[in-house]
Amino acid sequence: MSSIPHRVFLASAAAAVLACVWPGPAAAVPIEPSRDDEVIETLPASSAARAEERRLRRALAARPRDPVLAVETARRHLAEAHARGDPRQAGLALAALEPWPDAATAPGPVLLMRAGIQQYLHAFDGAAATLATLLARPAEQRNAQAWLTLATVNRVRGRYAESDAACERVARSGVELHATACRAENDALRGATASARQALRRLLAAPGLDGVTRSWLLTTLAELEQRDGRAAPAEAAFRAALEAARDDYTVIAYADFLIEQRRGPAALALLNGEPATDAVVLRRAMAHQGRGGRDGDGMEAEMRARIEQANQRPDARIAHGREQAMFALHVERRAALALELARGNVAQQREPLDVLVFARAARASGDGAALDEVRRLKQSIGLHDRRIDALL
Repeated sequence: MSSIPHRVFLASAAAAVLACVWPGPAAAVPIEPSRDDEVIETLPASSAARAEERRLRRALAARPRDPVLAVETARRHLAEAHARGDPRQAGLALAALEPWPDAATAPGPVLLMRAGIQQYLHAFDGAAATLATLLARPAEQRNAQAWLTLATVNRVRGRYAESDAACERVARSGVELHATACRAENDALRGATASARQALRRLLAAPGLDGVTRSWLLTTLAELEQRDGRAAPAEAAFRAALEAARDDYTVIAYADFLIEQRRGPAALALLNGEPATDAVVLRRAMAHQGRGGRDGDGMEAEMRARIEQANQRPDARIAHGREQAMFALHVERRAALALELARGNVAQQREPLDVLVFARAARASGDGAALDEVRRLKQSIGLHDRRIDALL
């Protein structure tokens, strides 16, 4: 029940595409943008998927220390967690990697997969430590996927300089397109929007881009324009991204944009037919508020029930603080609770949306000291976001 930027990362970050696609141990390096979205609801798997899951489970039981098999099993569970919103799948992914508890001796692909699961679970410090262990190995110095994931994790934590360093290592690994996009995203977050915009447009002008890569770049551009207060270019980029390749991250990001623009019916139309993940249910509940607060399809009640279920776990407010704060603020109109949740969330996750929710909750609460906190946090990160500026 979270998103990142990730730009998970992701995500965080972002992020992005709401799924992290991890290469298998023998794969070349098909770089995919790392984004993160954690949710709760489980949707039925297809019969073919269930059969494949049973096959992998039997094979892993017979060969539990086969790293290729373990990583593939974990990859499938993590993909299911992202796509269907069942955090229990992340637990199954971690269980597949249990034969290698010592990071110092674990195979490299196992560590990369473990970091991806940690990112999904918002254990960002743990993910960074796992990646540092992996990347300290001489044989992994040119592991572009690992460096890109580290760049995303550091961006989500609001550590742009450390993210920059990881972006540079992506470039040194020979994956220039992703390195350029990585640097441009950081530049945009710091306010160098003109140069970042130009860099992204140059990448988009390159011939032969596949749809997924084009969508990722366009979504990054759309978010840049949104933070810079340019609604028309932001919407054009969001629409183009969805035309290039529709993915969960872009759908949710565009829905947030439409809700910000007080276009609830358009957000509901966009979300129509999307799987009822927590991210979708939350935005549908928020979009209904823009129509006078009518909970016509029961999304408010559904989201409240999901939060109650999630809060049975002791770490729920760490993993789901952003979404719970958004629900408290925009749907329940409980500004004080939203402020408490948002403040806790930014201790872990510092994407622009996290800081924005913190600022909105502080403003709605009329809490001047909290607004000062937001101001200091934004300054310490070095974040440029005109939406936040308007609240301070």
